[in-house]
Amino acid sequence: MSARALTRLTTCTWSQGLWTYGHLWLPSYGLLTRSWRAHCQKSEPLASKDPMASQIESHRSGAEVVSGDAICRKKSVELLEEIGLPKGLLPMEDIQEFGYNRDTCFMWLVQKKKKVEHTFKKIKQTVSYAAEVTAFVEKGKLQKITGVKTKELMLWLSVIEVYVPEASPEKVTFKTGTGLSDSFDATAFALGE
Repeated sequence: MSARALTRLTTCTWSQGLWTYGHLWLPSYGLLTRSWRAHCQKSEPLASKDPMASQIESHRSGAEVVSGDAICRKKSVELLEEIGLPKGLLPMEDIQEFGYNRDTCFMWLVQKKKKVEHTFKKIKQTVSYAAEVTAFVEKGKLQKITGVKTKELMLWLSVIEVYVPEASPEKVTFKTGTGLSDSFDATAFALGE
């Protein structure tokens, strides 16, 4: 049995507005490795180093933007109430900026800390909020969420959508990037919980 040379390829995957890179080790069969190289070289331009910041900047024009923890909390709670979601859904700390662009339905929150973890006691669910949280809003729904993760067993999963199902308005459903979803009583996300 002879040892075959391995070729290291950098793989690139585009998912939800972000590039993911990895390395793939393949036997040097020539044609196979060249086709993988060609696949990666035909890709779209790279995203900026901080995609959330560029996303915020692209929606800043025409947006209502406020600064300061008290007013940011007030505005975020008002928006959640306006779209029919529980008021305590975004319990972030020391919020520096809140923005909402009604034309594009894009909202964002920027907090001072890099990450805040909050446990919703009634459902014993821990959620992590990054320094920047963004989402597109519509009635009863936050979608294309960035900066929010939930802990399932020992894994942190990105939350990409939160909504109130029309059939069960007393519930709130969380959908992760893996396709998993879970529903909880809306009372678990009341302000101060």
